[in-house]
Amino acid sequence: MRYWWVNQNQTYAYEVNGGYLWSPKQNKNGAKNVFYENMTRIEPGDVVFSFCDTLIKAIGVARGRAKSSVKPAEWGKVGKHWGNEGWYVPVEFTELRLPIRPKNHIDALRPTLPEKYSPLQSSGKGNQCVYLAELPDAMAGILRDLLREQVDDTLARSKPTLLDELADDLERTIQSRQDIPETEKQQLIMARRGQGLYRARLESIEKCCRVTGVSQPSHLRASHLKPWRDSTDFEKLDGNNGLLLSPHVDHLMDRGFISFTDSGEILISPQLDLSVLKLWGVNIERNVGPFTPDQHRYLEFHRGQVFMSYKT
Repeated sequence: MRYWWVNQNQTYAYEVNGGYLWSPKQNKNGAKNVFYENMTRIEPGDVVFSFCDTLIKAIGVARGRAKSSVKPAEWGKVGKHWGNEGWYVPVEFTELRLPIRPKNHIDALRPTLPEKYSPLQSSGKGNQCVYLAELPDAMAGILRDLLREQVDDTLARSKPTLLDELADDLERTIQSRQDIPETEKQQLIMARRGQGLYRARLESIEKCCRVTGVSQPSHLRASHLKPWRDSTDFEKLDGNNGLLLSPHVDHLMDRGFISFTDSGEILISPQLDLSVLKLWGVNIERNVGPFTPDQHRYLEFHRGQVFMSYKT
């Protein structure tokens, strides 16, 4: 995940309400502009801090990569000196309940400002020549702290849809591959849904939901530990890369609200309201049993990359 800062004094209403970023591809004189070229570096899931009227007023999560696009028609005379051909990036924006004024916190931010292409001056004023600038992790961390739970809430809301979209893109890529036979393509795609060869292999290892004890296959989902979208072809079909889970436990695992130690202890994310576990009858004191060495590396990935172990 990268963090970006966008100056939107002229275009805030259009871009935030429209769910996108747009910039020319170059300066009016034809020269390159690093702040426009940054549009091509945004990846799905990157976070965008929207700066307007001296405030960070919205947070965005990129939903795709840059595509060539003409200047939005709704802009009218806004940006009339810009070229008509530009970069378009879809971004899901959330306007903040509690905006912050970075200038009021410049003493904390100043040591973290990038040496080149900083969106802020050392005085705390915005650099007017900047459109889109990448932020160092240290600067982004301070902004996240200042905005408190607002960034985490935005990411939590957008994450499920974003991950589904990424998996959809990957599935289309698999369907178009020429290096594997059609039967293997179908098995890889079916594994995303917990079906086919992957489920058969998983059921030869796991016999029930370790959390609820339910053993009837029709009531269990075949869930990947290392998510399907992140797995290699081998890992997508490896029965060790999964658990049979009751639907509500599958939801908790898939969204990173719970995980497991190698010895079978249940890990609970600070992001999860414990009343949910109580209402669903999940016993957090239960040890679900040790996992095999072949499962350990997948559990390690889940704990490190999926499980939400941080606090807001």
